[in-house]
Amino acid sequence: MGLRMRKSIKIAKGVRLNLGKTGVSLSFGTRGLRHTIHSSGKRTSSIGIPGTGISYVSTSGGGKRKYSSPAYIKRQQIQKQKEQARLDEIQKNALLVEEYNNWIEMLRGIHKECDEFVDWEHIYSQKEPFDPQGIGPKQAKAIADFENYRPAFFERILKSSAEKKKRQLQQAIEAAAKEDAADYEEWKNLHRLAERVLKGDIDAYFEVIHEMNPLDDLLEFGSDFEFGTEDPKVMEVEFNVKSDAIVPDYSLSLTKTGKLSKKALTKTAYYQIVQDYVCSCAIRIARDLFALLPLNTVVVHAVEDRLNTATGHTEEVTVLSVVFPRDVLNGLNFEFIDPSDAMNNFRHQMKFMKTSGFKPVERIMDY
Repeated sequence: MGLRMRKSIKIAKGVRLNLGKTGVSLSFGTRGLRHTIHSSGKRTSSIGIPGTGISYVSTSGGGKRKYSSPAYIKRQQIQKQKEQARLDEIQKNALLVEEYNNWIEMLRGIHKECDEFVDWEHIYSQKEPFDPQGIGPKQAKAIADFENYRPAFFERILKSSAEKKKRQLQQAIEAAAKEDAADYEEWKNLHRLAERVLKGDIDAYFEVIHEMNPLDDLLEFGSDFEFGTEDPKVMEVEFNVKSDAIVPDYSLSLTKTGKLSKKALTKTAYYQIVQDYVCSCAIRIARDLFALLPLNTVVVHAVEDRLNTATGHTEEVTVLSVVFPRDVLNGLNFEFIDPSDAMNNFRHQMKFMKTSGFKPVERIMDY
C-alpha cells in the first residue's frame, strides 16, 4: 500500500504522520497551540494569541463537544433521555429504535460536521501585544493597583494588615511580569508557526495536525488515520473504515404492541449504508484539512481489512481513492448531498456492487 499504519508518531519533511486510536494520554503542545486529553475523555485543542482576542478551539470526546448538525444534536438528546428517567419497556424499546435510526443518520451525515476554519493570514498579521523591552499590560495594571492602594479604615488601625496587603500587591507585580513574558512568548511561537504554515513548511503542517488532531472524533466511527505529503499544497490521507464493526447489519422497529423487532437488512440495504458511510467519511476528512491548513488538494484513500483466501492472511485493500480540490468541495451544499452520489463531482476510483459492496481498486497517484 502507499501508506502503512505505524504505532509511532514521527514528524519530518516528507515523512508521514500516523495517528491511531491509542493516541497519547498526556497534555502536550507549545503555548498558544495546545492539545489536552483529560481523564474524562474530553480532548481540547486550541490556538490563541494573547492580547488579541483571537482564538480557535476544537473539542471532542467525553460527550462535551458541541455539534451543529441535527443528527448529532438529536443523539445528545437521546442520551439525556436515557439517563434522566427510568423508562418502561415500551418507552425503552421506542428509544432503542430512535437511537438506531439516529446512528444510521449519523453514519450517512458524518460529512455535515467540520472543524472551525483557521485563518493563518489573520493570525500572522497580528502585531506583537506589547514591547518586550518595556512593561507588559498585566504588569502595568499590577503597578497601578499598587500605586493606587489606599488603606481602608480597619487597615489604618491594624497596620500589620496594611503591610500585608502591600506585600501582596508587590508580589502581584512580579507575578504579572512573568505572565506578560509567557504571553509574549506564546504570541511569538504562534506568529512563527503561522509564518511557517503560510510558507508551506511541511513540518509545520504536521505539527498543527499533531496538536489539533482534527479527525479525533471520527475515531468513534472506527477509522484510523495516516497523513502524508511532500507537497505543501497537497495532503494525502489513508483511513481504515472498519465497516463490519460500525455499520449494523440489522434494522430495529416497534411492533404494534410496542415490542422490539430486529430483522436482518437485505444485502442491498446494508451495503448502501456502508457506501454512504465510507464516502461521508472521505468528504469530512477533506473538509477538516481544508479548514485547518492552506491546502489546494486533499487525496483520500479508504482501506478495508480483507481476508485473502489464497494466502489465508488478512490484507489491506483500497476500496475508494478520491481527489478533492478545495474549490469544488467548498461548492457543495453539505446539508443536502448524498455522499455516495457526491463522489461524481471528483476524480475517484470506486467499484461498488449493490449486493456485495466495495471491490478493491487502484489508488489515484497522479494528483
